[in-house]
This record gives sequence, C-alpha cells and structure tokens, in this order.
Amino acid sequence: MHGSTGTAKATKYIFVTGGVSSSLGKGIISASLAKLLQARGMKVTIQKLDPYINIDPGTLNPYEHGECFVTDDGAETDLDLGHYERFLDVPTSQANNITTGRIYQSVIDKERRGEYLGRTVQVIPHITDEIKRCVQILGSGDEYDFVITEIGGTVGDIESLPYVEAVRQMRWEHPEDTLVVHLTLVPYLSAAGELKTKPTQHSVKQLLEFGVQPDVLVCRTEHELTRSIRNKLARFCNVDEEAVIQSIDAQSIYEVPILMQEERLDEVVLMKLGVDSRAVVNLDSWNQFLSRNKKPNRTVRVALVGKYVELKDSYKSIAESFTHAGAASNLAVDLKWVHSEQVHKDNVEEAFADVDGILVAPGFGSRGIDGKIEAIRYARENGIPFFGICLGMQCAVIEFARNVLGLEEAHSTEIKDYTPHPVIDMMEEQKNIADMGGTMRRGAYPCALAPGSHASAAYGKARIEERHRHRYEFNDQYREQFAEAGMVPTGTHPDSGLVEIVEIPDHPWFVGAQFHPEYKSTVVTPHPLFKGFLQAIVKLQDSRDVPSSAKRDTGSESA
Repeated sequence: MHGSTGTAKATKYIFVTGGVSSSLGKGIISASLAKLLQARGMKVTIQKLDPYINIDPGTLNPYEHGECFVTDDGAETDLDLGHYERFLDVPTSQANNITTGRIYQSVIDKERRGEYLGRTVQVIPHITDEIKRCVQILGSGDEYDFVITEIGGTVGDIESLPYVEAVRQMRWEHPEDTLVVHLTLVPYLSAAGELKTKPTQHSVKQLLEFGVQPDVLVCRTEHELTRSIRNKLARFCNVDEEAVIQSIDAQSIYEVPILMQEERLDEVVLMKLGVDSRAVVNLDSWNQFLSRNKKPNRTVRVALVGKYVELKDSYKSIAESFTHAGAASNLAVDLKWVHSEQVHKDNVEEAFADVDGILVAPGFGSRGIDGKIEAIRYARENGIPFFGICLGMQCAVIEFARNVLGLEEAHSTEIKDYTPHPVIDMMEEQKNIADMGGTMRRGAYPCALAPGSHASAAYGKARIEERHRHRYEFNDQYREQFAEAGMVPTGTHPDSGLVEIVEIPDHPWFVGAQFHPEYKSTVVTPHPLFKGFLQAIVKLQDSRDVPSSAKRDTGSESA
C-alpha cells in the first residue's frame, strides 16, 4: 500500500459515482448491490456524501430535496438513507449521511481549537482528510465487511471535486480494498434509432482527468445493451467487458436487486476486490415479497393528503410503507394524491367519495392546514379508516376540538400564536431555543401502548420505540376533555407522559401518531400501523359487503 497508514481490519470500500445526468438512481444501485452482498451473508452498510453546503437537509424545503429522512439517533438525512434501510432492514445513523457543510464545519471547528497548530488550512489535505475520516469511520471496527459510499451529484460538478479527490487518495492508499462503481447513462436517440455511448465515454474521461479509473460501469438504459455496445464501452472506458453492467428501466425499485444479480454485479465486485464469492445468494424473502407485490388479491384505494403532492418524493417513505404493508396483506394500494390546499367544504365529498381510507401526511407551516382538517372531519363523520402522521395527528386533534368539543377557535400555536384553545402547543422547555433544529424532538423515543387499542393490536406488544421529528405536542391540559368526548390517548411516553398516539375507539379505525412510522418500514419488516390501517379497510369492506376498489377504473398510481 502506497503511504498507507492501514486499518486494523480489511474492510472493503466501494464508491458509487454518477455521470451524465442526475437522478439516474445511484441510491437504488447502491442499495441493490448492498442487498446482494448481504444476501451472501456479508455485513454491509451504505453512506451518502452530499455535496451541498447545508449542514443537513433538515431545513431544506421538500420541493428542493424531497423527503427528509430521520434516523434513530435523530439525524436529519437524505432520502436515500430510507432506501438503504428499506432494502437492508438495518438502521442507519448520523455517520451514514455527510454533507459538505458538515465537513467544512468540522474542519473549521478544529482550526478554531488550534488542532492544526497554526498551519494554513486547505482543501487538500484538510478537507479531503476529513472526508476520508468520515468514510472510514464506519469501517473502523469489526461491524462491517463492506462500506458502500454513494457520492451525490454528478462527476464534473465543482462541489463534488473534493469528494472525487478523496476517492483518488483512498484508492492510492488502499488499492486492494477500494473499488469504484460509476453509474452513467446510455441514451436512446429515436431519430437515429440507436443507443449512444458517447455521453458515458465523456463522463468516464472526466473521471479519469481527476485521477480515478472506474472498475465497474453501471449503464442506465431504456433498451437492452448489445454485446457490441458493451464491448465498445469496455474498450473506450478501459474496463473489463464483464464489468459493463446493464441497468434497464424496471417497473419497481424492488426489482433492481434481481436485475443486478442477473447482470452479476455482485460477482464482478467481489472478484475485483479479491473476496471469495462462492457463498449462495439467499433472496427467498425478497422474491416472496416481489411475488405478493405483483399478484395481489385485491386493490384498496387510499387518499394521501398533503401539501407537497406535486413532488411525490416528499412522501417517499409513506408511499413505500404502503407497498411493504400491501404486499404483506396481499393487497395493491392505489394511492390517490390529494393536494390539501385544494380541499374545502364544497368539494370534500367529491374528493374522497372513491377512496377506502384517508391518510393525512406530516409537514410544517400553515399552508394547506384547512384542507387537512376538512379531510379528517369527512373521515371521522363518515366512518372512513383514517391515519394521521405527525402534523396529520395534530390536525385530527384540532378538528376534534372544533367540531366535537365545540372549541371553534382551537388551533396549534405553530399556526396561530394567540389561539384561545392551544390544543397543540410547544413544551415550555423548548420555547427559549432559537435554532431552527433545536426546538425539535428528533430520533427514537419509547412509547407505552394502552391495552385493547388499535395501536396495541397492530404492534402486538405493550411498548414500542418510534422516530420523531416535530416541535409541537398535544397539550396535556385538554387530555381529560378529549377522553370524555371520545378521543383517547392510547400511546404515551412512559416518562414524560407526552401523548404519542390518539384514537377514536367508536370509529372503525381512527389513529393519529405523533411520530413517523414510515421511517421504520422495510421490505422485510412492514410497519404494523400501516398493516393495521390496510387490514381495517379490508375488514370494513368485507363487513359492508362492498366491492373493493379493484373493480373501479381509478386511473391512479399504485404504491
């Protein structure tokens, strides 16, 4: 090893870069490769290096960056970490998502503490050393055999240069333990009637200019790559022909690991890293999930009510949770995306007349609140199974206060500072904290479930742990008033007594959760509340002997 300081254990580091275009699916390819390695009995984790200067995506508008995913340790991270967890069924942490902002903040903090002994602080070596430290910290113990690192953005972006340089240095320091997978695009030009390799050639050439030779090319394409095209890409990009991997468009992201296995991506990676690849790949449970997902017994239609529905990545984890829970129950979930700003008293019946259940999504701010409240009123009054998440739960509390308790001006102090009935309010100890993120309760917290509740039945146990991301809470001063009128707290924090779940026992299924159950749903472990919600829909359909929406021509998307 050239100038290597070495590591105590030969953890293998796989870097996934992207070229030609963004949104090619580096996260799905990374997760798929990780799944295949895991299916061979290997211990794998994935991290994302994001080149933007924000410390994390926590303060980014969902229109900018899609969903903000939250880990057990309270880190606000890129939505790709959701893919990592959904594929691997292994929790991630702060260490799995690093941004340029965090890298620079760490280096500047060290400089302010005098750790550089007065030396000039520069991109090389200080920024690149910090990047390498963040990459290798996951592989520093005995926990993982492979650390897969996805580098956000596209090769050639000015903000990605320090990351590519860090990869170059790691390849020089640990040549036997590092590998680069470059994801690129082979577009089809309909006018010419052929696939074009030139964009990939230029992308690899640019990577070579930075001193990094990719070991494996994964080529996104709409059409099959011919043998001659594979040979041409191998020849001009200086990779083995067997290392030119086709990634053709798939109907579902969950089919990608199977497609990558057919292309022998995992075998090629293991061979190039000198790792014994004779272990049998066990994807039985994954294939069972795919089979159930493709051949459901019936379809149910669920309205997903939110204010970011134009960008469906804003609710990525919720949509995927329905896929997991639906497959577990042999159901297809047909999602009807409903913009909460467009829901009002005059059209609420029309908006939800064709749905079997209503989910009101999380969010921040006042926009679309009235539509969410109106949707909840409709679900409550018409016996439609309802699921509220975070702000959706808070809106359910507000709706009940106004329309059942008669507290007409009830609201959340997030929306209306001086409401006479602050049924949702910030805890006293949070009110003097100024930082945007500082007032939030984030990460995993315990919750005790009331016996006999829908939540208890769904989970099958008395105590759970779920992830939070919110500032405001159910105001405990109103607890007794709500319970007497029929909305009861069925999940509470065992120490503080904070209300985490509310239910209406007299309703077919009406559950509001202050936490985010969608963050913990995976292919292997579908979330109990999503399963309970869908099972309640089926039970209600069967009891009413109403044909399921599988017989409707809905024309909507399936989750």
